[in-house]
Amino acid sequence: MENQKIVADASVVAKWFLDEDFSEKARLLRDSFITGKLIISVPCLLFYETLNVLKYARLYSSEELADAANSLSKYGFDVWEPRGRISEETAKTSLKCDISIYDAAYVALASHLHAALYTADQELVQKVPKHARHIRYFKTDIKE
Repeated sequence: MENQKIVADASVVAKWFLDEDFSEKARLLRDSFITGKLIISVPCLLFYETLNVLKYARLYSSEELADAANSLSKYGFDVWEPRGRISEETAKTSLKCDISIYDAAYVALASHLHAALYTADQELVQKVPKHARHIRYFKTDIKE
């Protein structure tokens, strides 16, 4: 059986480093990825967005934030650059769904890969329910 491919946004990945609502579910997703049950695909901006969330959480020193950056780079995500069709779909999706270009990058990638996008952003789920799923529902969605 082929591993299930999903897209995770920065609101989910940041929860791997923070203790807040739905962090436990986000860590379940991480653990499924680490154990090979999932492939996580992300747009390249995930790294910057996640670090930005951690910076503004004001819980990390400069050294700790650098450690988090190093940790993120070692996870082995399937990273996508903004090129061609995905870049075009990002722009179109942003306008069509009235969402940021950043959020649209995740949605366009999920659409391109025919994969679920996991997020902790309820507004994004409401605007693009065809692609986005709230992280609170993670475990019930994954095929074991």
